[in-house]
Amino acid sequence: MDACVRAVLFLVLLAGLGRAEGEVGAQEKKAKRGGGGVVLILNKSGNTLSILDRTSGLPLKTLPTDAGPHEIAVSPDGKTAVACNYGVRGQAGRTLTVYDIVKFQKTSTIELGDYRRPHGIAFLPDGARVVVTAEASRALLVVDVKSGKVEKAVDTGARLSHMVALGPKGKRAYVANIMSHSMTAIDLEKGEVIKQVPTGRGAEGIAVRPCGAEIWVTNRAADTISVVDATKLKVVAQIPCPRFPIRIAMAADGKHALVSCALSADVAVLDVAARKVIKRVTMRVEELEKGDRGTMFGRRRGPMPIGIVLAPDGRHAFVANGGYDRLAVIDLKTFKVIARYETGREPDGLAFSSRSLSLK
Repeated sequence: MDACVRAVLFLVLLAGLGRAEGEVGAQEKKAKRGGGGVVLILNKSGNTLSILDRTSGLPLKTLPTDAGPHEIAVSPDGKTAVACNYGVRGQAGRTLTVYDIVKFQKTSTIELGDYRRPHGIAFLPDGARVVVTAEASRALLVVDVKSGKVEKAVDTGARLSHMVALGPKGKRAYVANIMSHSMTAIDLEKGEVIKQVPTGRGAEGIAVRPCGAEIWVTNRAADTISVVDATKLKVVAQIPCPRFPIRIAMAADGKHALVSCALSADVAVLDVAARKVIKRVTMRVEELEKGDRGTMFGRRRGPMPIGIVLAPDGRHAFVANGGYDRLAVIDLKTFKVIARYETGREPDGLAFSSRSLSLK
């Protein structure tokens, strides 16, 4: 971190000043009480990565990406991040961008060759490799981050393979397929598809329960969440969740799941054991509803919540609101929005690094 950034960060943290919006007022202080770390935000219309201090909302660094960055993952040690450059209309992306989170630097670009539209991404437990969906190539890739080599490519056998989640110890990968309305279970050690599981129309978001027993898939066109038994690989429950459930994140303790619902402009909170929605957290703010903004759904009013990530300490959830160019902070005890921070243009993919920021 350079001297100027260190000085600014020190003064802001010392004074207790933040970047929260005026509409949350004194509630901003509540967000500052919990934990350290940084939130990583991909601004897909701005072709940038924003790094924000988790406790103040202070923008620490903005770094370039390639065209149309959509999803990002952080290594288990919190030091490295990898972003998927999906591309734009008429120009399919074929690259990943690698960042050093400690130094706030872009370190390399990985070329994927013939594999197009990288989207979903997750680090394997070894911290050296990532799994990446190549949406336009019907493939799940295993990529060595340091060498930049594609070690393995598995045909998902499905259309628009979008998001990916890992099972315990990274032995399996689960891929949500939007146009095939299904989930693909993949054995990563063998590099083989285990089974295709029909879930629901527009299967997109995906998360694995911390215990590993279930995979939850959000079906955006069906307005449902499919609960898939990880052993039997079959759907054991369908949970109603309108409108347009697009991303899902599980709490570390496995008690709750949060789902961003793009068209109802809110986040659904689910009791995992009961398999039901217990609360809806609105993302709408009247003073931010003053003009149309360009989003993936065209020009619309409203926040358009999509990306969602939970801090590992269980205190806060962070939600990207593309129509507002804001990051909403949800207190996970009260399930209320306690702060909103400015981002770049059309924030989408999110990740979190727990590494403490050093002022040295």
